Amino acid sequence: MGIVAHPQYNCTYICGEDFESSLLSFEKLDRASPDLWPEQLPGVSEFAASFKNPITNSPPKWMAELETEDIEMLKELGSLTTANLMEKVKGLQNLAYQLGLEESREMTRGKFLNILERPKK
Repeated sequence: MGIVAHPQYNCTYICGEDFESSLLSFEKLDRASPDLWPEQLPGVSEFAASFKNPITNSPPKWMAELETEDIEMLKELGSLTTANLMEKVKGLQNLAYQLGLEESREMTRGKFLNILERPKK
């Protein structure tokens, strides 16, 4: 298309294929040089190198601490559809709300019975 003048901003710009070709860069960047590309965060290179092989025989650390019941729960939740998962979340929210109400009643009861009162010195 070519060069087009924009009257509102009092400038010109390139459009069409000329514009796209003007954005290309054929510069070769050599990232091997530590002077040009110093390590931004110390230790990141070693950390990244430790994860080169993502397939391992041992389970991740967080998985080692789980019991069989926990793993079964994860499998069950993973097999739920979105709607079923949302229903499960709503049930947990309702349960948390009911527990909050029950705790509030017990705290009020403890207050009236002076269970929570600190001993006088």
